Amino acid sequence: MYKKIVDYCQQLESGFDSIPEERKEKLNSLSAYISSKLNEDKTPKLIVICTHNSRRSHMGQLWLAAAADYYHLPEIRTFSGGTEATAFHPNAVHAVRRAGFKVETDDSEASNPVYHVSWKESMEPYQAFSTRFDEAPNPTKEFAAIMVCSEADEACPFVPGTDFRLSLPFDDPKAFDNTALQDTKYDERCKQIGTEMLYVMSKVDTE
Repeated sequence: MYKKIVDYCQQLESGFDSIPEERKEKLNSLSAYISSKLNEDKTPKLIVICTHNSRRSHMGQLWLAAAADYYHLPEIRTFSGGTEATAFHPNAVHAVRRAGFKVETDDSEASNPVYHVSWKESMEPYQAFSTRFDEAPNPTKEFAAIMVCSEADEACPFVPGTDFRLSLPFDDPKAFDNTALQDTKYDERCKQIGTEMLYVMSKVDTE
């Protein structure tokens, strides 16, 4: 993994004690789900869902994937989606770049650019773009749905095909777009999501 993101992950690990116990209970349930799939020799499929698939869901997907790699876990597939498709927001893109992810795109002016994201040299870059949670390439059966905003949680009380659903809302950094606090708040959310997703993977138990 890139040194910058390894250093960032080590910093996040030191923040595990700051996660409230109520949140840890939810995160532990996701760890148990992933553990059960791996111990059944199945590939866990995790989709992170928010309303517009533009900020928190992309951060969640990328941090879950990078955290699994950081802890040397077997293959885990991560996805993201929204109740509607928009675009991976540039402010969120900049935040994950600052954390250490390499993010490139061939057409940043497109309405919904496809970003190529990596966290180490020897990997096929992730393709990150906005899509509905029920559209390809997202899974259609036997997957975990992680709802990271209250609006999507309320709009999708039932996610077809899922065998595990978790309500795990995070505050939306969108509220600080075009303000002096914009980058600070996006970095805070990236750090919080990263900390919690690393915590999840740190608790995965493979027999």
